Amino acid sequence: MSIFTNPNRIPQNYGIKIAGGLIAYFLIMNFIGLGHHVELRLLNLAIQTVGVYFALKKFKETHGENLNYFRALITGVATAAIGSGLFALFMFVYMQLDASLMQAVIENEPMGRYLNAYMASFIVALEGVFSGLLVTFVVINYVQTDEVSKSADQ
Repeated sequence: MSIFTNPNRIPQNYGIKIAGGLIAYFLIMNFIGLGHHVELRLLNLAIQTVGVYFALKKFKETHGENLNYFRALITGVATAAIGSGLFALFMFVYMQLDASLMQAVIENEPMGRYLNAYMASFIVALEGVFSGLLVTFVVINYVQTDEVSKSADQ
C-alpha cells in the first residue's frame, strides 16, 4: 500500500499534493515574471484551503463518515504543515540555486537585509503552518464533524 492509498497517511498524501501545487504556482509565477509580487502569495492560501478540504473529506470517506472536531483539527493542521514544510524545503534549494531570487528579497523587502536562505525558508514554513491553522479552523465549519465524545474508531 502506497502513501497515496493508505487511509492512515492522509496528511502526508495531501501535504505532498499541496506542496506540488505551491511549487507549480511559484514556478509559473516566476517564469512569467510575476514572482516578485508579494500580493500573489494570497493564492497560496487558496491552494492550501483546497488541499485541507480534500484531506478532511477523504478522511471522512475512509473512516466510515466519522470525523470528530479534534481529529479534523489534527488532520488539517498536519496536512498544511507537511505541505508548507516541503514547499519551504523547495524554496531553500531554489534560493541556493538561483541567487538572484535571494538578492531580490534582500533588496526589496523591508527586513530583507537581515535574511538569508535559511531564515527566508523558515519564515515560509512558519507562515504556511499558521495559515494552515487558520484554514483548518475555517474548513472544519464546512466539513460535518461528529460530536466531540464520538471516537473516529467507532
